[in-house]
Amino acid sequence: MPRAFELAASQPWLMLPGALDNLLTIADRMGDPAALETRTGMRLDNSRSVSVRNGVAIIPVVGPVFRYANLFTEISGATSTQVLATDLQAALDDPKVNAIILNIDSPGGVAAGINELADHIHAARDRKRIVAYIGGTGASAAYWIASAASEIVIDETALAGSIGVVVEAVVEGEASSGRKRYQIVSRNAPNKRVDLATEEGRAKVGETVDAMGDVFVAKVARNLGVDPERVPEMGDFGGLRVGAAAVESGLAHRLGSLETLITELAKPAATQPRKFNMTTVSSTAELREALAAGADPQSIQIAQASQPDLESIRTQSREEGATAERQRITGINAMASKGFETEIAAAIDAGTSVEATALQLFKAAQDRGISLSAIKSDATGASTSTPSGNNDQGERKAVVNAIVEGASRR
Repeated sequence: MPRAFELAASQPWLMLPGALDNLLTIADRMGDPAALETRTGMRLDNSRSVSVRNGVAIIPVVGPVFRYANLFTEISGATSTQVLATDLQAALDDPKVNAIILNIDSPGGVAAGINELADHIHAARDRKRIVAYIGGTGASAAYWIASAASEIVIDETALAGSIGVVVEAVVEGEASSGRKRYQIVSRNAPNKRVDLATEEGRAKVGETVDAMGDVFVAKVARNLGVDPERVPEMGDFGGLRVGAAAVESGLAHRLGSLETLITELAKPAATQPRKFNMTTVSSTAELREALAAGADPQSIQIAQASQPDLESIRTQSREEGATAERQRITGINAMASKGFETEIAAAIDAGTSVEATALQLFKAAQDRGISLSAIKSDATGASTSTPSGNNDQGERKAVVNAIVEGASRR
């Protein structure tokens, strides 16, 4: 049976150095866990109770975090991801629980099991509001757990961060134990037992530690909704940040106290606005269909009528007006004849239409003694004779039309 110290020292940790030293010291004193368990009497696995206040479940995450609950976790004042996951699920399934607080004061723990628990918390926050409260220390593995919650609230004097992985290795000489130990490894697996006394051996273990560190950073980034490249700097590259500094760097969302947080989350549901899945309708027929389908009338909203794009209308009007004006000026200029420059300029300035300008030119020609036939002939470019009869009005109209048609051909 391996000694407790060997069990503790043989796995990677996500824990503050001081806390890890204390834990290893306790483990070194314990000797054989099974023998100690026999001496003290068999006990059930460590269980943690979830306290509920006004619909708020409070789950303590206190002390070093292990994967499984056992006598070791009892003696060291630790908790386990196994128990935490069970407690979390119980709070999620209880209809009397409206919100959950992870009350965190932990230096971290063993790496195994942390990712599973954090993923469980991250997925569960869609079911109920889960808030992590850091009242003392939320470091390393404990911070990984906290980051998975919907929100992180931290006390002004609390510590958060220590984002990284560490492996504690102790190399003892054969002389200290009086025993000689041989390990024979198959030739296809030379890295199965690396020599930690060498630089190459430590580098090989470092590769594994770095890979786990990358997972740690990536999951924290996902939980907080930030770029993974920002996480190391946010956490002071493995360091710790206090209260307001943790909020400023993005490790926590706001400052607060546990009691204030419990009061906030315990507000009666009646004081909180009811949320509907809104159904939008744009016609009477759609409204009837929604009601027939059983939609709550309070969840139906009428689509706003689309407003005309006034600016587009103005732009289009300006463009059409400019086109019409160019066509008018072009038409008037096409009727220009020597001696009528004044009338042409006046018509353009006055905004006179092409037809009205033709009539004005006709009158001006008559005032100057130019016969109808001459005007018509000049406009059409053909010789014509003045028709007999008293239909002068019809003749004038024909002349005006001829002027306009002649202008359009120019």
